[in-house]
Amino acid sequence: MFSRLRRILVAERVTTPSANQPRPRQHNIFEAAATYVSACAEDDEQQSDEAAAWVSPEALSFGVSELACRAVIALARERDESPQTVARSLLGLPAA
Repeated sequence: MFSRLRRILVAERVTTPSANQPRPRQHNIFEAAATYVSACAEDDEQQSDEAAAWVSPEALSFGVSELACRAVIALARERDESPQTVARSLLGLPAA
């Protein structure tokens, strides 16, 4: 009986995370988006795949969109141009 109880307790200890074990770090939407976009810019497929797995596809899409908006606004301020002009320029489109 004791050996059976000991096996059950040992099995629980193996499957139950202890308080001393660090939990896997959770990434937020913006961290995932920043890592994903920078990895794509550097043509690092492994890193972009890893970042894409940190959050849902919808959350990643939102984060990438927010990053794009902030980047265009920052460049527009730096260049003293409108965000539309900067966005079209980045995409290689003619001025509107």
